[in-house]
Amino acid sequence: MRDKYIKVRAQSEKLCHPLKAEDYVVQPIVDVSPPKWHLGHTTWFFEKMLLEPYQKDYQIYHPEYNYVFNSYYETVGKRVLRTNRGNLSRPTVDEVYEYRSYIDEQMAVFFTTRASLSPEEKKIIEIGLQHEQQHQELLLYDIKYILGTNPLFPSYLASTPSLSTPTQALDFLPIKEGIYTIGHQGNDFCFDNELGLHQVFLHDYQIANRLVTNAEYLEFIEDGGYQNFRFWYSEAWDWVQKENKTAPFHWHQIDGQWHQYTLHGLKPIDPNEPVSHVSQFEAAAFAQWKDMRLPTEFEWEVACRNYQPTIPDAANFVESENYKPMTKSSDNYQFYGDLWEWTQSAYHPYPYYKTAEGALGEYNGKFMINQMVLRGGSYATPKDHIRATYRNFFHPHLNWLFSGIRLAKHD
Repeated sequence: MRDKYIKVRAQSEKLCHPLKAEDYVVQPIVDVSPPKWHLGHTTWFFEKMLLEPYQKDYQIYHPEYNYVFNSYYETVGKRVLRTNRGNLSRPTVDEVYEYRSYIDEQMAVFFTTRASLSPEEKKIIEIGLQHEQQHQELLLYDIKYILGTNPLFPSYLASTPSLSTPTQALDFLPIKEGIYTIGHQGNDFCFDNELGLHQVFLHDYQIANRLVTNAEYLEFIEDGGYQNFRFWYSEAWDWVQKENKTAPFHWHQIDGQWHQYTLHGLKPIDPNEPVSHVSQFEAAAFAQWKDMRLPTEFEWEVACRNYQPTIPDAANFVESENYKPMTKSSDNYQFYGDLWEWTQSAYHPYPYYKTAEGALGEYNGKFMINQMVLRGGSYATPKDHIRATYRNFFHPHLNWLFSGIRLAKHD
């Protein structure tokens, strides 16, 4: 567990390495947190949840950091409002890295002074590492937003991205009607929102063998998809009009040609690449335009287990360092990696769901309202962080995350 701790903590700093000092503090919108805050918050988690209660004679690093780096845990006290995280010019970037070093040193002491870890200590460390991996993905979302809304469109990476390959034909994978078991099984780690093993009945359906591409989504745009209310939920149509939406986030029309901001800079749209940065509103409207629909989260999970029972070697995760979605390969249905896939399922608790005691009980349950489920992971997800039962969730209008579309239809 110590080796995993060192590896995960190093990855957060690796992701921030290309940044300039000024990039660490920017907060363009409420949904984006400054990279500096992510580094501090993930560090605070280990201090507050593990070292303070479990390490004898532990000395708190800074009396105000609980207020600065607490995110939403009402149990542990007051916090800086989310909208004000960008106002935190202090602590400085250097001071946040010093904080990380201090906690890492204290964690080294924690590991070496114990003959063995208690079950509760193991649980908290594992949750802390999984939590930091979630923030590593959020870091890349936020870094891309910060740089992608900069008028100069600076690149995060100077390297040239790998070229896409031609898209394989869209086909559909059949699933037979039946009763299927949903939820996490086994003793390996999962979040509490995956628990509550239960059965669901599914009618015959078909699910796409890959993600929707930029070229396919461009057909929707050119056919007036953003101007036709018939494809949109009422709330989604209000959003389109209010926000004057005409294309996915990070798309820009320049001299009559569509470009997209990527982590490699502003590039012409790659027609073969899976369309990304679409909201659930846009994903559902596209599906409606195609006379299809989005899969439910249960349909997605069953299809993934049937057609991709193990993560393929070709899956595109953060370890691949592509930093963009890739086209489908012959042995990869893209259920894992590339882009989180919107479903038409609201984020609700499974049967028998129980909220944990204390601050960790605030991790998932309190958000089970007004959000939609996504499945599968993205090119920013660590490979050892994802599984078929993993339930991600966001509000349906959000599109700064690495999200895409998979179609489904009745048989």
